Amino acid sequence: MPFSNKTIIITGGAKGIGEGCARVFHRENGNIAILDVDEDAGKLLAGELGERARFYKCDISNEKQVKKTIGQVVVDFGAVDVLVNNAGILIYASVTQTSEEQWDRTLDVNVKGAFFCAKYAIPEMQKRGKGVVVNMSSVQAFVTQQNVAAYATSKSALIGLTRSIAVEYAPEIRSVAICPGGVDTPLNREAFSQSPDPDLVRQETIDLHLVERMAEQEEIGELAAFVASDKGSFITGQPIRIDGGIGIRVAGSKKS
Repeated sequence: MPFSNKTIIITGGAKGIGEGCARVFHRENGNIAILDVDEDAGKLLAGELGERARFYKCDISNEKQVKKTIGQVVVDFGAVDVLVNNAGILIYASVTQTSEEQWDRTLDVNVKGAFFCAKYAIPEMQKRGKGVVVNMSSVQAFVTQQNVAAYATSKSALIGLTRSIAVEYAPEIRSVAICPGGVDTPLNREAFSQSPDPDLVRQETIDLHLVERMAEQEEIGELAAFVASDKGSFITGQPIRIDGGIGIRVAGSKKS
């Protein structure tokens, strides 16, 4: 999956799934533009990756920042070939407990931010005659749990955005939604730590997966790189679950 002379923008690229994507695309010789609000983590990762990687501090919910940052990426690297819309936030609250501010902030980052990035990255891809937008949705767009109303809604919306991009800009631009299950990220580890029994919550999360583990960050990056490569060139407009089997087992079923 060579990405030589290709530039990949990864939002929320400093940590977690974004970091996993950055490492895989960089390994495959891509130029990596890491967009994040976490300046320390972003600079650290870019420095570790070294050549062909740069950090850009950007709040993707701010259209002016997105436009300016993508313009700077083009100045620095000459083009945009792949956009990985990965940045996202998760607030734990039910529908009736979610404040308007929490709802708006979740959708501003998870959906509007992806829209802004696509809005300004796609014209740059069109200059190259081809490109790929990868939207990081979630298994929560298909099966969900209590107290994640805003998050589940936002991840469902990303599938709609994926389809719209695929239809509107075919055949030059492809768009794919990746829908991970549980991933061993700093965000999840922090969530576990807030529980009275972090080990129990972690194990309960693992038990949701038929493969009896959570995914590693770079496993999600491997799928992102595949669908963005020429090997994935017949895939567009589709949500792809990489979820360890969450949601396919009937309640009460047992292993033989």
